[in-house]
Amino acid sequence: MQLELKNKVALVAASSRGLGKAIAWGLAREGTKLVICSRNKDILERTADEILLETGVTVFPLALDLTDRDQIDWLMAETLDLFGRVDILVTNNGGPPPGRFENLGEDDWRQAVQTTLMTAVRLSRAVIPSMKKQKWGRIIHMVSVTARQPIPSLFFSNVIRPAVIGLAKCQSQDYAADNILVNAVLPGYFSTERITELLKDRSEKTKKSLEQATAEMVSEIPLGRMGKPEELANLVVFLASERASYITGAAIQIDGGFIKGMP
Repeated sequence: MQLELKNKVALVAASSRGLGKAIAWGLAREGTKLVICSRNKDILERTADEILLETGVTVFPLALDLTDRDQIDWLMAETLDLFGRVDILVTNNGGPPPGRFENLGEDDWRQAVQTTLMTAVRLSRAVIPSMKKQKWGRIIHMVSVTARQPIPSLFFSNVIRPAVIGLAKCQSQDYAADNILVNAVLPGYFSTERITELLKDRSEKTKKSLEQATAEMVSEIPLGRMGKPEELANLVVFLASERASYITGAAIQIDGGFIKGMP
């Protein structure tokens, strides 16, 4: 299948490692030019070098804090200066920390909103003018299965991530006439550092070994395993492509069957 992504320009947030990195790799293999960003400059630049050496595509790494509005403005200015446009935006950021409700203060809630919701809002606001001008765009919001099936102790994620799906749905309505397609992707459990952190938290809370906690998590997945980051990337790359030209306003889960309820 020809995805027609060669020489498109993609901005992939939080892409130095984990799912964001896998998405950047997936797009690069289709010939997409990349802007990747994260806080850790060293890891980010290593990722950019790896992608460039294997694929030969242009990769522009920018270290910044995605919760800072001014830094997002700078990110967009640098991107437009280099490429002149943005065709594809993947909003992504580190998941909010776990915790029991009574231990979460107001400042914690404010920070979680900034990290999980406002990052997606600000990145969208930054790219939409460019996309409207060219009458073509793809915005893909990385969310979580917690938006449909709450997970114990993930209060921030359970409460705030549904708002990102609401954002995607509203954007899809507002910008369809500009040929800007907006969708949300809901990953389940994938083999990443984020899942390792959640497993450690579960292990501590239940007083079980890390191996037991892992086995219990996997037992919740009908396919009997965690996902591979490249499997998530395959979905995102498709949604970014011309082959997904009639998909907008969707919230698509990719979870090995973890979500038990009807969509």
